[in-house]
This record gives sequence, C-alpha cells and structure tokens, in this order.
Amino acid sequence: MSTIVDARGLSCPQPVLMTLEEIKKTGKGEIEILVDTDTSKENVSRAAQSRKWQVQEILEQGEGYRIRIKSD
Repeated sequence: MSTIVDARGLSCPQPVLMTLEEIKKTGKGEIEILVDTDTSKENVSRAAQSRKWQVQEILEQGEGYRIRIKSD
C-alpha cells in the first residue's frame, strides 16, 4: 500500500518539501504524490530522483498529475 502526498493547490517549493519529508519518513517503498502544475510535476520528479527514488509513472488526472515513486 503506497502512501499518498496530496500537494494539489500548493505552489513550489511546498510539494517538493512535502515529498522529501515523506521520503525521509517512509525510507523505502512507494509514494504517490498528487500535484496540479507542470512545474510541481517536474520539481517533485527531480527531487525524488536526487534521493535515489525511481519515478515509476506519471499519470494525468483531471487538472493535475499523480506521480508514483519507488525505492527498494
């Protein structure tokens, strides 16, 4: 079961900070991040990869995106 970080409606750097906080708390596994801007999508993906998490998929959902990241 993956953890969900709902960062919709927030502007950067808030979605990135929330994602990094969840990465620190979770340690490994899967996290889904919900964002509603292209900028947040790019920044969250880059931040996750900088922490050695893989971006599994990015799905367009309505007005935003669902980013699924994973670490072993």
